[in-house]
Amino acid sequence: MVTGLVLVRLAAGNEKAVLQKLRQAKGVAHVSAVFGRWDLVLDMETDDLPSLSNTVVNEIRSISGVLSTETLVTTVI
Repeated sequence: MVTGLVLVRLAAGNEKAVLQKLRQAKGVAHVSAVFGRWDLVLDMETDDLPSLSNTVVNEIRSISGVLSTETLVTTVI
């Protein structure tokens, strides 16, 4: 299993609709709203790195209202 965090910047005005779609995206385990440069942090759990990449590129970034993302793949230290 691959886990990661996806930082999401949203366009103002339709946050609730975007949030609803993000929660339905494959691999999204938890969504946190944050203050600062990013608006949301998505906790992701997927089978492998290509699945994580596919979800971010083809599902999350394609949602109208998502301005940008940054993906952090987690590791055990």
